[in-house]
Amino acid sequence: MLTRTLLAAAVAASGAFLPGPAAAAQAAGRAHVVVHFDLAAGQMPENVVPDRDGGVDVTFAGARQVARIDASGRVSVLATLPAPADPAAVTPLLGFPLTTGLVRDGRTFSVLYATGSARETGLWTFTEGRAPRKLADLPADGLPNGLTRDERTGTLYVTDSAKGAVYAVTDRGRVEVFSTDPALAPAGFFGVNGAKVRDGHLYVSNLDKGTVLRTPLTGRRAGVFTTVASGLTGIDDFDFTGRGEQIVAALVTENKVVRTDGTTVLTAADGLSNPTSVLVRGGRAYVPSAAYTTREDPNLLVVRLGEPRR
Repeated sequence: MLTRTLLAAAVAASGAFLPGPAAAAQAAGRAHVVVHFDLAAGQMPENVVPDRDGGVDVTFAGARQVARIDASGRVSVLATLPAPADPAAVTPLLGFPLTTGLVRDGRTFSVLYATGSARETGLWTFTEGRAPRKLADLPADGLPNGLTRDERTGTLYVTDSAKGAVYAVTDRGRVEVFSTDPALAPAGFFGVNGAKVRDGHLYVSNLDKGTVLRTPLTGRRAGVFTTVASGLTGIDDFDFTGRGEQIVAALVTENKVVRTDGTTVLTAADGLSNPTSVLVRGGRAYVPSAAYTTREDPNLLVVRLGEPRR
């Protein structure tokens, strides 16, 4: 969920947490910033999921944290992943430890963590109010990135942007390679990225190829991945608008959020600063921006999904 120039631009994570002030609702067209985050503290929001009472939860990539943003914009830390035990460990492609994909099931959270070391890299879990623990090992030379859950089976699907692979992880932590379809592979930097389960299918994005792909969830191994959308340059994560397979996508390298019908939802003029993911809920889209390369104003935007703006 990151870009090539992040290699030069990313800050080293300090692990400290400094809550960003809740912003006044400053409308930019139909959009407004819910909260501004602290870049120096590693508060680069990478993934977003719904929480209760109108709030959302995010991963702070550089701070190794999962945090809650309530409906008023107040930020509270739910968990901090341990700092790497080996200071010489280097995360593939990026070079710093980071939290990425996130899933919430009631009070239980699953979160991906990459450090470049086998000791920490993998799928972690925690129950709200308790310390996180590692549930499953994932390749230290990979980059676990997108995370989604099949509610029918409880299986978690993990995308690996470095290896161009998808893993299936059971609730007991058993890991299987679900797919290494060539359509998932990188084309120079980041391959398969975001992930969602919908109507018995797994949907994933490929950042380098600008595609959204789909395969049926009918067994322990994937079928053929077919392309359902293309031309989405720099696509990171995505969500569905609720209108069939129409998708709203965060284009992290382009500083845009777009629909797959070809219309633009948000641009940098609305406050985007390297948007990393999208959550659609109640007719609104919640979009975190991590400011990986802009180096300005990591934030959380919300916009009502009304008539598309061309």
